[in-house]
Amino acid sequence: MYKKWWKICCVLLLVFAVIAGLLVKTPNLPALDETIRNVFYHVGMWSAMMVLFICSVVHSIKYLRTSDLKYDILAKNYASVGLFFGLLGYATGAVWASYTWADPNNPAFESFGAVARDPRLIGTAVALLIYCAYFILRSSVSDFDKRAKVSAVYNVFAFAMLFPTIFIIPRILPSLHPGGEGNPALNFKDSSPIMRLVQYPAFIGWALLGVWIATVKIRINLLKEKSLLKK
Repeated sequence: MYKKWWKICCVLLLVFAVIAGLLVKTPNLPALDETIRNVFYHVGMWSAMMVLFICSVVHSIKYLRTSDLKYDILAKNYASVGLFFGLLGYATGAVWASYTWADPNNPAFESFGAVARDPRLIGTAVALLIYCAYFILRSSVSDFDKRAKVSAVYNVFAFAMLFPTIFIIPRILPSLHPGGEGNPALNFKDSSPIMRLVQYPAFIGWALLGVWIATVKIRINLLKEKSLLKK
């Protein structure tokens, strides 16, 4: 039972986030209005992505230290699920933007070209493309040990590139994204206390869901590679 408690917590947190997210009273912010409820999903998926990428890079470092192929399998699956959640976060952000700061009827809108060149959009796209290249690199190397070693080194590089592309450059350059000077999801001025009572459990729930999916994929991959791991 102790192995299942965190899965039960994951389901309960996500159910709570969905129901409470629809009922909670939101602050009246310019441009955002009721669309601010998307923060429970959009930012929650980003939080899951970061947790999964951290798990992935930790196991890549463990592989470099031990040369145990099991850690390469763990790193690959955490990265694949992390990339999936990153793409979901990007998609939900694009939909959100189309109703707020990219809407020509909204005062926050400047021009389509300005939106397309927004540093936050470009930075997140670059970060996701770097992780896409991680899987392209893996598929281009046939030798198991060489693939694991090259992939582990590249994974460390990919994780390091998350900080300038997602956290640093978008905060230095002017951006149309709400809260461009900081993190709008964690900025007390951009949310209310009752919203934070929903969004923090939602972030944890999305992260647990990502880890849950990754562990299922890992178990399947370990069974497939059982003969290889015995060597």
